[in-house]
Amino acid sequence: MQQNSTKISNGVMLNVYPDSIGEKLSDTIEMLKMTEFKDVFSLLYVLPTFFNSDLDRGFSIIDYDINTDLVDSKDLKDLEELQIKLKFDIVLNHLSVASPQFKDLLQHGNKSKYKDFFINWNEFWEGNGVKNEDGIIIPQPEFLNKLFMRKSGLPILKVRFPDGSEQPYWNTFYQQITYNSITIDELENIKGLTEAQCLYIVPVINQAIANNQDFSMIDFKDCTPLKIDILQIVEQKRSYLGQMDVNGKSSLVWDFYDETLKKVKGYGCTILRLDAFAYLHKQVGESNFFNKPGTWEYLERINQIAQKNNLMLLPEIHAEYGLHLHDEVATEGYHIYDFFLPGLTIHTIENKTSSALLSWAKEIIAKGYKTVNMLGCHDGIPVLDLKGKEVNGFYNKGLLEDAEIEGIMTTIMERGGRVKNLYDPSGKKISYYQINATFFSALGEDEQKLLLARVIQMFVPGIPQVWYLDIFAGKNNYEAADNGGSAGHKEINRTALSMQDIEQGLKTDVVQKQLQIIRLRNTSAAFSGQVEINDTDATGIDIKWVNGDALAHLKVNLLTNSFTINHIENGITNNMSF
Repeated sequence: MQQNSTKISNGVMLNVYPDSIGEKLSDTIEMLKMTEFKDVFSLLYVLPTFFNSDLDRGFSIIDYDINTDLVDSKDLKDLEELQIKLKFDIVLNHLSVASPQFKDLLQHGNKSKYKDFFINWNEFWEGNGVKNEDGIIIPQPEFLNKLFMRKSGLPILKVRFPDGSEQPYWNTFYQQITYNSITIDELENIKGLTEAQCLYIVPVINQAIANNQDFSMIDFKDCTPLKIDILQIVEQKRSYLGQMDVNGKSSLVWDFYDETLKKVKGYGCTILRLDAFAYLHKQVGESNFFNKPGTWEYLERINQIAQKNNLMLLPEIHAEYGLHLHDEVATEGYHIYDFFLPGLTIHTIENKTSSALLSWAKEIIAKGYKTVNMLGCHDGIPVLDLKGKEVNGFYNKGLLEDAEIEGIMTTIMERGGRVKNLYDPSGKKISYYQINATFFSALGEDEQKLLLARVIQMFVPGIPQVWYLDIFAGKNNYEAADNGGSAGHKEINRTALSMQDIEQGLKTDVVQKQLQIIRLRNTSAAFSGQVEINDTDATGIDIKWVNGDALAHLKVNLLTNSFTINHIENGITNNMSF
């Protein structure tokens, strides 16, 4: 398997939602046109509220048409004129319940064209488990214990078909069921129900809905004989939000992928991030995360479609370092996300030791990994990724010891961070996953530490991806996190900035100095050359990039968090101290 040979910029990538800055994507473009942002970015990663979506801040896709509330076709022309290339997401594992495909399934049930586009849980596990009292097949323990859960409980959403049956569909990620209030008119066709009874039961039911009360606790009084008929009306009116897993065995799913890659290429996409791709292939008796060889087969199929559209794929994999999945994907010729850098950078700065960070940087160089790295992002700061892992009875060490990872987590939590965990099928927590915080708050809201983190990111190998909020030293947004519902922990790092916020931020040293560092990385020919990591003691970092006569040389003193950059280009020497 080989990744396509699409040529992409070696420059720096800005990461935003369409409405992260101002109100629409056009406001982000206006920012990029400012003098202060000239030559700072070559790439723009726009998160999937660019498309039509309804949950998980864009990752529950309805369709891949442009969300015209936030994006205009003129925006794409403006980015082309700025010579900024685009990166998008395709969410391989799931689609929204509001997608045309799932809506057709809800409307037509077993007669739907898209019956096999999604995964009926009971049909998938038929013959390999036992139905419980709710009619859900519980897989045999040897199968169930292999499942990798992203939320507590079984990964299903029960939906109502036109024939009144309740059907469980595979739902790895988010879901929400909403019961909507009923009216007297909607009960009028129930034979034997009087007007007086309607006047009593409708407000009682609507109050129960408002209070999220179990319907079995309602006192139906003299309506009790018609309880089943009344609740059937209630159930018919319920609505759903959810990310429904698609069936990779369906030819219609692959037709959809083919159509989607053509569509995003038409928008100007160069890089396509494969979100949650490792959950796509499912097989009885195997894990539902990166099972083999099925996942490789699916990745090759999507890569063939990408090659037709001249797209570079970036598979997203969150897994322990000790599992070495990143190594397997990189060996196949793909770019990989450097999910290790954020935690390593915090560990380096807070513990004043560069050993683990530089060990990873040297591995990138030695193995020829092609990476996209980051500090903050739309999601959390990865911590699971740093761990070791037992494989076939042998323990592969992580990039950090467990106690060191716990130290990072404790520090960030003490500074206001929130934790995201993983669960087993019974709902029991089995591991931490990530910490949600702005990178600035994770560093104790210390501006010098933020500058140091930024320069480390710019000098380690890889294409740097920069979260918009980090540039402006964004702080934890506790109100948004508290009000964000089940995924509220993520909102702590998604504060939208007004154009006035941008103008005010540009007057501060921490913003101006970051832009100076990023611009150097984005424009200097040195970073298209060879990188050297020079020996130093653990309290220092010494990284040099050389390309002909161009040179960029970073020296860091972790004891003081200070650093210098020696830059030579076109015969001009520029020494910078921070």
